[in-house]
Amino acid sequence: MLWPEVVRRAIKVGSDRELVGVYARRSDLPSSLFRELINKAGTRLWFGGYTSYFVWLEVPNAAAALGAKAQGGADVRFLLGDPRSDVTTARERIEATPLTLATRIAMTQAEIAKSPEPLAVRLSERHVAMSVWIFDDEAIVATHIGAGLGQDSVTMHLRRREAGGPFDRYVEHFESLWDAAGAA
Repeated sequence: MLWPEVVRRAIKVGSDRELVGVYARRSDLPSSLFRELINKAGTRLWFGGYTSYFVWLEVPNAAAALGAKAQGGADVRFLLGDPRSDVTTARERIEATPLTLATRIAMTQAEIAKSPEPLAVRLSERHVAMSVWIFDDEAIVATHIGAGLGQDSVTMHLRRREAGGPFDRYVEHFESLWDAAGAA
């Protein structure tokens, strides 16, 4: 009776098998992770960050790489915050930083425009407190805490292992936000 309990505690056997890692802050992720996920993904690259501004800082030639993925048939999408929304304005007051959300969103839009292939972009205000980035069967999910900036968010790295597990739930979340979002 004791052995199965010891095994269950030591080996991931349920939905937790999808959890690759948990980080106290998004800035604690390995610096190469987003670059590796972008390079490895072949069919789906969905960026559900309110600004996804850091991508352009951490991934060299990101617009060219993402454009090449889109030219190769990958579904590349950016769900960004609506820079004109009341939610964005309220969050900017909370963050109280000179590099505002609207500015970071505009910078991301400018970088997306450099892609050799048009990339799908929609605007929403509903994901201000949680970001979801999906690369084929892996995802990065960041939940914002208090007045902290995105890099201060508790972050999980997930890998799909089962139908209906946490990974699939976050894909459903992104799809729901995407379907309700407006054109950029």
